[in-house]
Amino acid sequence: MLAAFWSTSVLPLLAQDQSKDSYLIKNATVITITQGTLENTDVWIQDGKIKQIGKGIRPTGNPTEIDASGQFLMPGIIDAHSHIGLESINEATSPITSEVKMRDVINPFDVGIYRALAGGVTISHAMHGSANAIGGENITLKHRYGTKDPERLVMADAPRTIKFALGENPTRVHGRGKGLQPKSRMGVEAVIRNGFEEALQYKAALERYYRSLSQKNTTEIPPKFDARLQTISDILDGKIIIHCHSYRADEIYMLIELCREYGIEKIVFSHVNEGFKVAPELAEYTMGASIFSDWWAYKFEVYYSTAYNAAVLARNGVITSINSDSGEVIRHLYHEAAKTQRYGGLSDEEALAMITINPAKQLGIDRLVGSIEVGKQADLVLFDKHPLSVYTIPQMTFVDGVKYFDRSNDREDQRLKVNPSELVEPIFLYSQDHSCMQDVSFYFSNFGRNLFEHRH
Repeated sequence: MLAAFWSTSVLPLLAQDQSKDSYLIKNATVITITQGTLENTDVWIQDGKIKQIGKGIRPTGNPTEIDASGQFLMPGIIDAHSHIGLESINEATSPITSEVKMRDVINPFDVGIYRALAGGVTISHAMHGSANAIGGENITLKHRYGTKDPERLVMADAPRTIKFALGENPTRVHGRGKGLQPKSRMGVEAVIRNGFEEALQYKAALERYYRSLSQKNTTEIPPKFDARLQTISDILDGKIIIHCHSYRADEIYMLIELCREYGIEKIVFSHVNEGFKVAPELAEYTMGASIFSDWWAYKFEVYYSTAYNAAVLARNGVITSINSDSGEVIRHLYHEAAKTQRYGGLSDEEALAMITINPAKQLGIDRLVGSIEVGKQADLVLFDKHPLSVYTIPQMTFVDGVKYFDRSNDREDQRLKVNPSELVEPIFLYSQDHSCMQDVSFYFSNFGRNLFEHRH
């Protein structure tokens, strides 16, 4: 009965506007990202795409008109490193778990998706955690909130991506936690290299088998299918983009060199707090760096960074994006982008590119989204003031031309405000909610386990 009530009464109300009617957004300041800023300009949305951009557009049919005078229209914000919409993010049982897929654990009911829409975020990269040197496959999500079908959230035309992790997380979980390799930073490199070598052997066995099929009376048998090695083979073949959790410059350069050795060109580094030390190498050999704006010193390996990191990377030609890795920060990515103007003096276009077209490039979807151009998918957000203003508030958010958030029509129960007089459940002092180390507290040190078990 509860399920029936949810599906028939609640779900239809979750998205603000699920119709496929076209829209004419009129008289907006249109920040295209790639083609400049257009004053008093109209944008016509039809069939989920941007059909026309210009002044005084006269559309056919009868689109819904939105007067955006004095407001700012920009591409939907893209978060290249997120964990919202996922039930569990770490398969922490082995240093390599490339056989698991985040696509299998999408939670379409996560209210974090709606909150992200309220912050203008239309796409998030839902990632495996960082417990493993080679983790599972990630999934790129469109924030089509209001569906009960997880597949409706999947951006079907986005390339495959996978999570790698360097440094303390895999060494703590497997080395100190379970006495397994890797226990050191050089052990992390060895685990990744061994994974590549095993995948090459697996590929060679498959190729021998397929060649034998053209021979008469062959006795060759196919190798046992191995999802873990098949996925790594696809990485080596350039079919999957690596997104690697990283902090220290020496480790970033190590993985760049390792990937060059194996002919891997599709790699993006996440967090990258010491990226400014190896900016030229990141620019030359990678698809870019997805960073925190000013978040560091929360553990030993990341005690040193700078708020100028984004500006230094950008000035060295690195495709740079700003990510959240947080169900809370994701709502404020336009504020995070604005920090690059205080620390580095980036232009409006450079700052906003870090939450639009640049993460789109890192996810391999820039031909579809990330800028306001005719023919691109109509992922848009309308702000009442300039998106980089500290006073701005998102007013409407569109995904594929559908209005999924409208502040003027935002239902209070969607915000799920906490009642200060209501008792809440016990809270862990040590929380890993929506972070790269979710689900692996068991493998921490004894001090960490004791801290986690302590309740207030």
